[in-house]
Amino acid sequence: MKTGNFTYMNDAMGDSLRLPDDYTPARPEFFNVERICLTRGSLDTKDRERFVERICALYSQAEIVKCLDVPHNAVDLREKDALARHDAGKRTLVFGEHRSAVRFSQEEGNTCPNYWHFSSCGFCPYGCRYCFLAGTRGVWHSPTVKIFVNLPEIISEIDRTANRLKKQTAFYLGKLQDGLALDPLSAYSTVLVPFFARHDFARQVLLTKSANVERLLALEHRGHTVLSWSLSPPEVAARFEENTPSVEKRIDAMARVAQAGYPVRAVLMPIIPVAGWKEIYTQFLENLLARVPLQRLTFGGICSYKGAKSLMNKKLGPKNDICVAMEEAASIPDGRLRYPRDLRIEIYAFLKKFVREIQADLAMALCLEEIAVWDAVGLTENLGKCNCVL
Repeated sequence: MKTGNFTYMNDAMGDSLRLPDDYTPARPEFFNVERICLTRGSLDTKDRERFVERICALYSQAEIVKCLDVPHNAVDLREKDALARHDAGKRTLVFGEHRSAVRFSQEEGNTCPNYWHFSSCGFCPYGCRYCFLAGTRGVWHSPTVKIFVNLPEIISEIDRTANRLKKQTAFYLGKLQDGLALDPLSAYSTVLVPFFARHDFARQVLLTKSANVERLLALEHRGHTVLSWSLSPPEVAARFEENTPSVEKRIDAMARVAQAGYPVRAVLMPIIPVAGWKEIYTQFLENLLARVPLQRLTFGGICSYKGAKSLMNKKLGPKNDICVAMEEAASIPDGRLRYPRDLRIEIYAFLKKFVREIQADLAMALCLEEIAVWDAVGLTENLGKCNCVL
């Protein structure tokens, strides 16, 4: 069936490809909205206008700025200092449209298998002090929290891409955002999860630090949405993951969605070698594996760009645990900064051995690493079977 510029698989699917309207938006925790910007495309249709207005109504105290000739990624935050701009962006909600929201990753210089990803939202309100996204080109100049209102068009593009590929294909939500942090506002999960559940080929892999899973529990998913959590031990999260849901709440959310039948994964990244890290991480993993039936576990270290490192230094001071460990690291060909190779191998090998003693058959992988590290850790049989792909 064709309707306008969209190609739908059937009438039922066509009916579902629209902005959510039968729900009550709620303020998500950890997002203090002081300014709302309505950018290009945000009010182009009646559906978009209604969607935006009902969310804006939650924030009567916020400054609302209409800048309908400005694209979503060019909002002026009135701050020249990078850290001040970053902080202002975390308090700014942007509505707009993303016309190239479905993309194929082209990571080079490491063993990332590359994958399809999409953006129904952008960036996130959380305050992780090691955030690598903060140093990327797309975020550095306009680090705002975004909701893209052209959701039907985005889903239609996923549909076309998956049907062209004609094989089960993951579409990852989490490369450039937190996949669930804004769901209390947008209810996008109520459209995305059913879409993927009905699709012959398209599958969703979603990464989050959020505990906002209430809407997910009653949705028909057929195992076509994989939910993955970014985790750190509580001791590490308390120091480096400011303004985020507690690790306990995240693990509880993981257990709840696993009970509802979703495949669940975990990503320990960045692993930070704080004092006593071996005991801290093993105690955490023992607790996690006892409570959540994981499908896959992925390890990763700091993997950042120079811009993000400069923000880390400003947030944490120049002698912080993260950046000191990076000082002697030579970046591998992808241009990212990491810990020295020997330290990464030591961390991964130690944690892999511990996990094998508890759960011998659990699939494990490394994120954004080089082949020499996979080989030294003994995980090359899982190369290309990491978090963001099926």
